[in-house]
Amino acid sequence: MNRHLTNAFRVLPAAAVLAAGAALAPAAAAAPARPTGAVQLAANPYERGPAPTEASITAEKGPFAIEKIDVPAGSGSGFNKGTIYAPTDLSQGTFGAIAVSPGFVSPQALIDWYGPRLASQGFVVMTLETNSLFDVPAARGDQLLAALDYLTGKSSVKNRIDTSRLAVMGHSMGGGGTLEAEKKRTSLQAAVPLAPWDLNYDFKDVRTPTMVMGADNDFIAPADSMAHSYYTGLTGVPEKAYLELKNAGHMTFNSPNTTIAKYAIAWMKRFVDNDVRYDKFLCPEPTPDNNIAAYEGTCPTG
Repeated sequence: MNRHLTNAFRVLPAAAVLAAGAALAPAAAAAPARPTGAVQLAANPYERGPAPTEASITAEKGPFAIEKIDVPAGSGSGFNKGTIYAPTDLSQGTFGAIAVSPGFVSPQALIDWYGPRLASQGFVVMTLETNSLFDVPAARGDQLLAALDYLTGKSSVKNRIDTSRLAVMGHSMGGGGTLEAEKKRTSLQAAVPLAPWDLNYDFKDVRTPTMVMGADNDFIAPADSMAHSYYTGLTGVPEKAYLELKNAGHMTFNSPNTTIAKYAIAWMKRFVDNDVRYDKFLCPEPTPDNNIAAYEGTCPTG
């Protein structure tokens, strides 16, 4: 085991302490309802919302009014409980859906912010409370898939979802679970593992466009031995990208962050919605700056 993995095992308990404290923070609130604009027929039938700009993709609230729906324990099989964030405007058709998992010993509260941020850009999003705070990545991957199955088959918003356009996302062991989920279900349209942690490095069978995010000061899931290694091992995907945050640590992904949101939204829009209007945020590849330490990718070909 290399020194990075040894260090990762050593500091995981510290992450538990940080997560427990953060759990006391209030969960993200749903975006307030807003009037919708005139409907325009898109050239791509999956396009949702107006043409993106730098301001729109980095905004805390996207163009869609959303509602927040609690999913109590026992609502579905294969997962614990969660929260759905869903656009209320159905005039443009159905939406893609994204399931999001927290990390090791981390409650749903730590990834709640992704719900309204993504949903208000035109997705149905479900953030999860895992079966156990100690679930390993493979178990988290199964729960992500179970959540998607619940969303499309049993949830109160199932009629708002296009079942052919599904994606997964998660932090830390939830990021490892994201990789495990897309390995198991190759029909997924997009995946964004955030500072992923997993002892499995065999992801050559993944076929889903994947953006892996890491952090340069992450001592729990070191970017070079984990996030970047997983990215390198994705040899069978049609498109992939690696984004490393600058001056950031493992827990950076648990708080609202413009850079994380911008590129996660761009990736989901491009590959869940097939929306080439978002290519400009991914190609040419972003250059390192005050927020990005490194970026690699295949640059969407359209």
